[in-house]
Amino acid sequence: MLKDTQIHILADSDEQEVVQQVQEYYADFVAIDPYHFTLNIPSNRMYMLPAVVDPPGLQQFCDRVVDGIAAIFLALKRRPVIRYQRTSDIAKRIAQETSKLMYQQESGLFDFRRTEISPLLLIIDRRDDPVTPLLNQWTYQAMVHELIGIHDNKVDLSSTGKLPKDQQEVVLSSEQDAFFKANMYENFGDIGMNIKRMVDDFQQVAKKDMAKFVDNYPEYRKMHGNVSKHVTLVTEMSKIVEERRLMLVSETEQDLACNGGQVAAFEAVTNLLNNESISDIDRLRLVMLYALRYEKESPVQLMQLFNKLASRSPKYKPGLVQFLLKQAGVDKRTGDLYGNRDLLNIARNMARGLKGVENVYTQHQPLLFQTMESIIKGRLRDVDYPFVGNHFQQGRPQDVVIFIVGGTTYEESRSVALQNASNSGIRFILGGSAVLSSKSNLLANVASSFIWECGQAERKFTVAVLPMLHAWSGSYPVGLKAFLRVSALHVTKDDFLIRKMIGKSSSHYLWEGLLHDYRKRIDVLSQFRWLLVIMEAAVFG
Repeated sequence: MLKDTQIHILADSDEQEVVQQVQEYYADFVAIDPYHFTLNIPSNRMYMLPAVVDPPGLQQFCDRVVDGIAAIFLALKRRPVIRYQRTSDIAKRIAQETSKLMYQQESGLFDFRRTEISPLLLIIDRRDDPVTPLLNQWTYQAMVHELIGIHDNKVDLSSTGKLPKDQQEVVLSSEQDAFFKANMYENFGDIGMNIKRMVDDFQQVAKKDMAKFVDNYPEYRKMHGNVSKHVTLVTEMSKIVEERRLMLVSETEQDLACNGGQVAAFEAVTNLLNNESISDIDRLRLVMLYALRYEKESPVQLMQLFNKLASRSPKYKPGLVQFLLKQAGVDKRTGDLYGNRDLLNIARNMARGLKGVENVYTQHQPLLFQTMESIIKGRLRDVDYPFVGNHFQQGRPQDVVIFIVGGTTYEESRSVALQNASNSGIRFILGGSAVLSSKSNLLANVASSFIWECGQAERKFTVAVLPMLHAWSGSYPVGLKAFLRVSALHVTKDDFLIRKMIGKSSSHYLWEGLLHDYRKRIDVLSQFRWLLVIMEAAVFG
């Protein structure tokens, strides 16, 4: 929303008095599909970091999320009752700041004087379901994003080969493309057959209307472009699936996400880690999925997988998996991610196992599906998802906006669309700070892990400097000299490791926007190192 200070800046800048009128439109979000929106926040990694690491950065992230959520409800002309995930500090903070904006700071703006039951805004943390963003996808829209990438409903195909200029970037929107709308949630095998049918139909139409070719040329060209677009997308994805052996990888992923059996899972993951045709990023994802599932049950086997991952894929440290467990392990999660806590979920999983699954590659259901079912049945527990302030839901809401701090996935947006199609009486809308693929999710983990390491290093330096200040005042014991030298060694070592990591990261898996932050941290490390040298010289001559 436009703040008074921004209006003042605009007025002060209008020296020629050319501005006649200022109107505010609440569109501070990107509507991807009818039930799915994103805020496209570049610093999405911020939600994983403790507030002490970068307080201004975290506040900026929260402000952007609150503004985006406010824009959604102003566009809907509704003021919601707000709930949040109890175990998430960032979800609680955003929920409280959103409530403060809607009910205190801008209460008049959000007072639409409507008599219907207030909609529900549920703010949850991506870390409650760390599994969904790690999985390969096998439905059309989700698969395109996972293997190629979708940004604001556009797909960049420029790197796939020699394509005509007008086909190097294509639009993939259910609002503009009837074939995509009909097939966006279909599985990969069906898509291939449906595209073949579309090509055959197009060829028949082209032959029949050849006599009217000149008159129908614009329509013909549009149809041809649409056919070419989908053929190109499926061809490119088929090539990637073959190169990375994704059908083999994905079968194990789905077993890790949906089925029990630790011994079989360990053997399957070990075999894939030893397989030369499996990519490094797929090895990392498999170990992460195993760790999330069996972190408490098999610590010895988990350490064996860490060591094997380090030997097979040296650029991915076991620390990345450990950081994920620290952030999203079983002790941090609220929901029943694997359906093994609640008796009802256990029974449901057993029934599904006996009945069998239609497709082994799409058997996984995101945790969001359970959350929506709980809302529909009025079983979303207050103790796990408390209300903000003194507000309570009077009756079952007709509209529910679920916002995931840390980002959504297209698998989750598919679940929302299918749930809305079931006529449950509730319309769900899904939103998030970004739209994730497994690669972007891993990048955020790598970035956050690295920033966390830098923060840990900086805390070491603080511990090293404070005793020296005491020493200058004569209040520190005789062993200071040895302490100083050990501290200086730690600083130099951390400095070297971080420099080495940045050199590797810049060419492998971190985007440029992060490097500026890290180089600033390196400057801090260097300053501490020289400060140690100077202080040691001053104290001991």
